[in-house]
Amino acid sequence: MEFVPEEGKHLHEDCSTLILPALSIGNVGQLVADLLVSSMDAERVGYLDDPYVLPCVGNDAYGPIPQGDLALPLEAYDSISNALTIIQQRSPVVKGRMVEFAKNLADFVAASGKKHIILLSSLDFGKWQKVDMSSGLQIYYLSSANNNGTDENCEQLGWKKLEDYDPSQKHWKYLSDLAEGNATRDDIISIEDELEEENYYASLPFAALFSFLKAKGLKVTCLLCYCSEGDNISDAFQLAEAVCKLQRLSHPTAGIDGGKWRVPLSWMSVYGPPPDMSIF
Repeated sequence: MEFVPEEGKHLHEDCSTLILPALSIGNVGQLVADLLVSSMDAERVGYLDDPYVLPCVGNDAYGPIPQGDLALPLEAYDSISNALTIIQQRSPVVKGRMVEFAKNLADFVAASGKKHIILLSSLDFGKWQKVDMSSGLQIYYLSSANNNGTDENCEQLGWKKLEDYDPSQKHWKYLSDLAEGNATRDDIISIEDELEEENYYASLPFAALFSFLKAKGLKVTCLLCYCSEGDNISDAFQLAEAVCKLQRLSHPTAGIDGGKWRVPLSWMSVYGPPPDMSIF
């Protein structure tokens, strides 16, 4: 993986925390990255080139007025005032190459001097075993702070550890062994193709990223929420709020209409125009 800086720019050492979306159902992690970049006046400092990420290109994603700046598959943004680096991933990883991508990304992150990585991912609502919507969207977490995935700080914030995380389960253990150099891809059948009930969470991109980043000795916190395909903008606001709580940032008030979050320009066309109310 190669980092290509914008002319005259570089990754700032003071931005010791990295926000990273992991692609999954509903794309909530990517929406949160968009929201944070737009609302925190983060500047693009460069982009990442990796052979395992599919190419894509688009127009300026943030505005407020399109400048014609091309948006690329993997971009790095720094918010110096919040000590954050945000990586936005706009296209998926080549099928069957998630492990290689996770290794490349972990090598880059470790070499760049980041201290804390916050992974953002959504989970399939259909896999939720103990549904509890009494308090709205429930944030789940997974942390490298302890071997069992728990983190006292996250618990104090009212979040629940992902119950299905079991480091001794064969696919989680396989990822850990692979990240630590104690296994090869030929040892066990592909985790990306085998989607049994017990393996769903370990088969997701965030699991590979978590395992490889953790193996580098980095502090890693996964923030997770359940969702379905469709309009998940409200979920993105709430997961962005969770990031601010974790980092103790002075965050905007959540809400599309009355809040201080700055909605990215690209969101204007995400789900098309509103319906013509005259048809009802």
